Amino acid sequence: MTSGIVATATHIPVNQGHLEISRPLYQLVVEEILPELGIDPATYWTMFEGLITDLAPKNNILLLKRYKLQAEIDTWHQSRCDAPHDPTHYRKFLEKIGYLLPEGPDFAINPQQVDEEIACIAGPQLVVPVKNPRYALNATNARWGSLYDALYGSDVIPETEGAQKTAAYNPLRGEHVIAYAREFLDRAAPLTAGSHAQAAAYRVHHAGLEISLQDGSRVALAEPEKFVGYNGDPQAPSEILLCNHGLHLIIQIDANHPVGRGDSAHVKDLVLESAVTTIQDCEDSVAAADGADKTEVYRSWLGLMKGTLQDTFEKSGKPYTRTLAPDRHFLSPQGQPITRHGRALLIVRNVGHLMTNEAMLLKGEEVPEGILDAVITATIALYDLRGIGTRRNSRAGSMYIVKPKMHGPEEVAFACALFDRVEDMLGLARYTLKIGVMDEERRTTVNLKECIRVARDRLIFINTGFLDRTGDEIHTCMEAGVMVRKEAMRQEKWMQAYENWNVDVGLACGLQGKAQIGKGMWPKPDLMREMVNSKGAHLQAGASTAWVPSPTAATLHAMHYHAVDVWAVQNQLKNRPRASLQDILTIPLLGDTPLTREQVQAELDNNCQGILGYVVRWIDLGIGCSKVPDINDVGLMEDRATLRISSQHIANWLRHDYVRRRHVLETFKRMAVVVDRQNANEPGYQPMATNFDESVAFQAACELVFGGVHQPNGYTEPVLHRRRRELKAAAAAASDER
Repeated sequence: MTSGIVATATHIPVNQGHLEISRPLYQLVVEEILPELGIDPATYWTMFEGLITDLAPKNNILLLKRYKLQAEIDTWHQSRCDAPHDPTHYRKFLEKIGYLLPEGPDFAINPQQVDEEIACIAGPQLVVPVKNPRYALNATNARWGSLYDALYGSDVIPETEGAQKTAAYNPLRGEHVIAYAREFLDRAAPLTAGSHAQAAAYRVHHAGLEISLQDGSRVALAEPEKFVGYNGDPQAPSEILLCNHGLHLIIQIDANHPVGRGDSAHVKDLVLESAVTTIQDCEDSVAAADGADKTEVYRSWLGLMKGTLQDTFEKSGKPYTRTLAPDRHFLSPQGQPITRHGRALLIVRNVGHLMTNEAMLLKGEEVPEGILDAVITATIALYDLRGIGTRRNSRAGSMYIVKPKMHGPEEVAFACALFDRVEDMLGLARYTLKIGVMDEERRTTVNLKECIRVARDRLIFINTGFLDRTGDEIHTCMEAGVMVRKEAMRQEKWMQAYENWNVDVGLACGLQGKAQIGKGMWPKPDLMREMVNSKGAHLQAGASTAWVPSPTAATLHAMHYHAVDVWAVQNQLKNRPRASLQDILTIPLLGDTPLTREQVQAELDNNCQGILGYVVRWIDLGIGCSKVPDINDVGLMEDRATLRISSQHIANWLRHDYVRRRHVLETFKRMAVVVDRQNANEPGYQPMATNFDESVAFQAACELVFGGVHQPNGYTEPVLHRRRRELKAAAAAASDER
């Protein structure tokens, strides 16, 4: 992807050797990042140029291999379009072309200096666009969350008669919240007799926790070792710190608090350790199409690493400034000071290997964005690694980078080689930069063991992701035939095997106690009751972490980790047979059961509405991830992964004439009216339905579908970036004319 940097009066690029650097990015690096690190800018840019010169061609060769393999797979399916699918011949073909690689001997990963939050604490994981400082702060500070608030403000507690959410505190709803929380506490830290609901007082007695019940009896914890700290007077503590399955919870006590005043034990809240880790995202949830956008992304990451990030906003007519939370301090049962980390351990997600960005050019060509991310985010992380920031992230001395959308072991090996070069450039010890490998592309799934092998000294994370993985499934098998409906994918044989395969291979490669095994995002931020009732299945499937969309969701999801001993589950799963590779290679074709006209239209309506709802916010408003209403006005967390599957799904049906272009275009136009209505109150929103030909967002959505067969691996980024820059350029030109 090649494009010159748009030169304006304020954004004339800066030349350094053969590099052209977007002026906002150059100024950020030279004026805000490097000075306190004591790094000479001239030397930095020279080394940066050398790294790009060596690695960019290798990056491009890997992309060419993707296209070659896809062309061979397309041709294979096309040559057999009239014959039944033959799984045995298909597998042999994939082996022959090098798509499916031989599996080597058993081994175990060996990362060193890994923080306990990743290695040995099972808990929720937030993913947040790092470009937005308020979101980045909220997610970082979500290490601890009020269970009372999460229950009170969500639908976990039904709004029965008298128990509705109201502007002022509703005591009856509060009673339901307290009862629910006490039941949870009884399960997480049961007493030798009675219930926490019957507690009249808590006190520290002989380095243990003693609970006085309302009937005058005194009891203890059934497992005394779960009491790990307190604050205040031992005879009347203000906080009780408990630990269950490696996660902490705090009983907060205050007789003067409005809630504590009416409680028999004066408990005002239960605070749960919630988002143990947070992925600060530079990729799918971020709209960063040019140098100015990338500068915002990096500046926010810089604030996190320096500990200085803050955001001032207005709430109820009053200004508030949010900063990074401090650590939490307690006394041990023996009265000695102890500290618990006050913030989520931060992981940064860089972009993958596909995209380039006009933020930096080498000899007129855009630099691979993954290389740009690796160098600059790691440079910024020096503030943490050297301990010169005001808030420490990694106490083990590592930086954690999740790499998405890699196809097979060669691409994982390239990412590791890139990290080698970045470490050398910045004077870091080998393997300081750790890698999380997202198992979201088909060629990575089927070769997962070998992907882990090449990253074994850096690996700290693998996961599954339904949306991107399905998008790649559809694109890879585009020529095989008509795919099942999008929602039916979850029940397909390949999907069930994929979810199990990831855990099976991860455990076999020794990830337990060393690295995270993750599961995907809960997409419905307003439907927390449904999440609480269902997301525990991720732990039962062997996940040591799973993604959530908000701090509230993190606190509620934390309850699952108190209910399930993940390590015990993983020990049981180690003994089951590994999931079937043959099942993973089963293509999710619709088959001989035709869909009704109504089912086809419902699928098109759902996909077209979702595509437009996301694209119009990305293109017109520069929002990379947000809660987008679906066709039923249910808010769903949408990012580029959801866009990929929806656009590829319609592209597949078009490719096989299951639907016609005219039919899809008519659906797009009808759904544009729906999306316009849903966004009517959004500041700055420009309706699409009033002028389809002039709406850049509407044209982008159509391009994603009608050109979907030819999009690289079905990715949406090339179209989104180009169209966003088109709109920004038009806005700048109009401004200049005024």
